[in-house]
Amino acid sequence: MAAAMAESDNNGSEVSPGGGGGGGRDSASAAAVASPVKAKARALLELETASAAAAASESSEARVDDGNIQEAESSLREGLSLNYEEARALLGRLEYQRGNVEAALRVFDGIDLQAAIQRFQPSLSEKPPSKRSNKLRSDSSNSGSQHAASLVLEAIYLKSMSLQKLGKAVEAAQQCRSVLDAVESIFQRGIPDVMVEQKLQETVSKSVELLPELWKQAGAYQEALASYRRALLSQWNLDDDCCTRIQKRFAVFLLYGGVEASPPSLASQTEGSYVPKNNLEEAILLLMIILKKWYLGKTHWDPSVMEHLTFALSLCGQTSVLAKHLEEVLPGIYPRTGRWYSLALCNYAASHNEAALNLLRKLLNKNESPGDIMALLLAAKLCSSDYSLASEGVEYARRAVTNVDSSDGHLKSAALHFLGSCLAKKSRIATSDHQRSLLQTESLKSLSEAISLDRHNPDLIYDMGIEYAEQRNMQAALKCAKEFIDATGGSVSKGWRLLSLVLSAQQRYSEAEVVTDAALDETTKWEQGPLLRIKAKLKVAQSLPMEAVEAYRALLALVQAQRKAYGTVKNGTQEVDDKVSEFEVWQGLANLYASLSYWRDAEICLQKAKALKSFSAITFHAEGYTREVREQTQDALAAYFNAVSTEVEHVPSKVSIGALLSKQGPKYLPVARSFLSDALRHEPTNRMAWFYLGKVHKHDGRLADAADCFQAASMLEESDPIESFRSL
Repeated sequence: MAAAMAESDNNGSEVSPGGGGGGGRDSASAAAVASPVKAKARALLELETASAAAAASESSEARVDDGNIQEAESSLREGLSLNYEEARALLGRLEYQRGNVEAALRVFDGIDLQAAIQRFQPSLSEKPPSKRSNKLRSDSSNSGSQHAASLVLEAIYLKSMSLQKLGKAVEAAQQCRSVLDAVESIFQRGIPDVMVEQKLQETVSKSVELLPELWKQAGAYQEALASYRRALLSQWNLDDDCCTRIQKRFAVFLLYGGVEASPPSLASQTEGSYVPKNNLEEAILLLMIILKKWYLGKTHWDPSVMEHLTFALSLCGQTSVLAKHLEEVLPGIYPRTGRWYSLALCNYAASHNEAALNLLRKLLNKNESPGDIMALLLAAKLCSSDYSLASEGVEYARRAVTNVDSSDGHLKSAALHFLGSCLAKKSRIATSDHQRSLLQTESLKSLSEAISLDRHNPDLIYDMGIEYAEQRNMQAALKCAKEFIDATGGSVSKGWRLLSLVLSAQQRYSEAEVVTDAALDETTKWEQGPLLRIKAKLKVAQSLPMEAVEAYRALLALVQAQRKAYGTVKNGTQEVDDKVSEFEVWQGLANLYASLSYWRDAEICLQKAKALKSFSAITFHAEGYTREVREQTQDALAAYFNAVSTEVEHVPSKVSIGALLSKQGPKYLPVARSFLSDALRHEPTNRMAWFYLGKVHKHDGRLADAADCFQAASMLEESDPIESFRSL
């Protein structure tokens, strides 16, 4: 310290070189004013260096007592012309660096921050004069004042750190907040980008970053939220890395903190700017800002940011937005196969199945990763939902079964599950009865093997029940439906629907209605659509048309309420709450009124349906039915042909065409037989197609074939549900 003081005195007597005359005198006078300040600043810097060295070499010394503190403080004040707060700040930092937290806290307690602020504020906040000599004097004074302010503010910051180490989080947060309050008082217009001492800026940045963490430790979560917003909305002149850390921690706190944040105050909102409405939106906004910084090269790549964004966007169902951000990530960050798989998942979640499958096809190419189990499983799952892709899905599922580790029962069960589902879909479009029978047998075998590996998987049990029902094994289907309801605790409505349809296929309509009513009691209002539709059809099957009308009205009210709640649906055809749409309700009412010969009401309902969807095979078929019942044969045929033109594989229209043509005379029988046979190729369990095909064979003189067809129709009638199992 003596050496530092001596050097300070020597430096203090130096004068800047200058020429003769007035210019030299100006320089000399400026140097004379500036030299004491510079000497003090230089001495303080050297004392800081000595303090750090002392902390390293004297860590084993005993803690100082109050007498030693006062004696050391007096020496510093006399030797370096330091004021009371500056001297204590230096001594406290020395004790903190030695690890003497309690002693440092005793030293820091004597600092009057408010008095220091009043001294620093005029010199740091006023604008420098324009004259050169005054400018030199002001700059030198400003530099010394900044260094003194840095000492005192750092002392309060270290006091906060000391309190934190002693487990006093609330007091630590209060002290840390006082640092930021002091900075705002000193720099009333915010910290400028230039002319700020590095040490002062470091103290401010550390305090801004520390304060919300202290409030979280203290359990004051609303204070933590306010501190995060203060850190990001006020002008602290933070560097990009520090700002990014604060933004990331704030986003993580919003996502996982379990505290509902109120929107930012109106004072902090800019006119026309986006204001997040809840935690999720605010977290997503922060994470997107961080990603934008990375795109611009302002911060380093942090994979956890994308992980948090994935979680947040998945929660709100915005996986298409997530896919866009994954595409924007520069090459080399993710392996391309991994990126393709992630994009496929995003597209699948957004119901863009075709795009997802195209990505998986690239991934599973023989030159990429043909044996990737997760990609194979996802590809098989995607194919299992489309009849035309069933064969491709079978190949993916078989590859997955072959490549999966035999010890991993869960993945093998999933592979067998998707194999069974794809085989079942493929059997629906088989061209021959023999091939269909083989595929159905293999499908049940795969599903049975999957269940043996994962006996408590509700989805497996449900799909097994659907397959049994499609093959008209109603007892096995009934057992699976009950097991599914038990496994899910009755919380999933599709289990109740399966049970109701199986009971209706067994002609147990009253029991099916009891099950439907029980399901309505167990489900929320918004999920009751499919159940109300089943209830209406049960009333029709029991010859209770007026009660069916009431059920349809209740369903219509529900669907219209949903439409108002979720906004107008494009074309009115988007299905809400699992395959219930306003279009379908009007269509059902039109069919019901037509069966009762209420032609005017049927026409009104049909027009309502057409207004929602102009070109629909279902609408054309309903129109044809009303014409046929009113014996307008040519108009009915035209409507049925329009339906087939709109949807080539529309089975009810093909059956109706075959039935009408079979009544037109012998020359139309071959055409009628062709339409009915094609209908049975697409839907082998359509009893009306078998019945009318039997009539065609009878008119054509093929009595044995007619008998077989009538027998098939009779057997199917005994197990015909009120609604196709494919609607589930």
